[in-house]
Amino acid sequence: MSGSRAPRRLSLPAVLILTLLLAWFGGFVWFLRAIPDEVSDPETATDAIVVLTGGSLRVQSGLALLAAGKAKKLFVSGVHPGTDVAALMRAEHRSSATLACCVVLGHEADNTLGNAEETALWMRREGFHSLRLVTSSYHMPRSLLEFSRAMPGVRIVAHPVFPEHVLQGYWWARPRTAMLIFAEYQKYLLALARPVVFGRPETASEPS
Repeated sequence: MSGSRAPRRLSLPAVLILTLLLAWFGGFVWFLRAIPDEVSDPETATDAIVVLTGGSLRVQSGLALLAAGKAKKLFVSGVHPGTDVAALMRAEHRSSATLACCVVLGHEADNTLGNAEETALWMRREGFHSLRLVTSSYHMPRSLLEFSRAMPGVRIVAHPVFPEHVLQGYWWARPRTAMLIFAEYQKYLLALARPVVFGRPETASEPS
């Protein structure tokens, strides 16, 4: 008889851990591919332009799109409560006389879910059915997830911006960019799992 031993089988906990790791890694590869590296549709006009605060170039890009006539109004979600339209325009070195009439600020949101809910209420009040979403490229997958949930009947055109400090093409060689993308992937997974864990929230409605 041969003295060789049969290979040991992995225990059930080890199989589960390995499966979860493979699923996490596969999801991360998909997430990297989902981060846009260009504005795929720069021309389509929409009812509104929506900018999510929290990153460079976002408001600047939103104002440029509004000036180019890409939408009727610009909604900036997640603005600090002490900031008004005039202050925003000064910070972006824009004349308040030309665009201020069409800029609306939302002060309630403090995260991406809040951005989506705040924007959904505003879109319903305005009777709008399409928007161009402006946020950083690495933030776009999670933003699209939250916005599509909050506004299932609204057409959303992604308009990513590309901050200079985020080098997507060589993210693995840049610790700061790698940490940012890993953190954003974890946030995306949490957002994806939230309806399963906590149930699907009711559609945001006007405050009474």
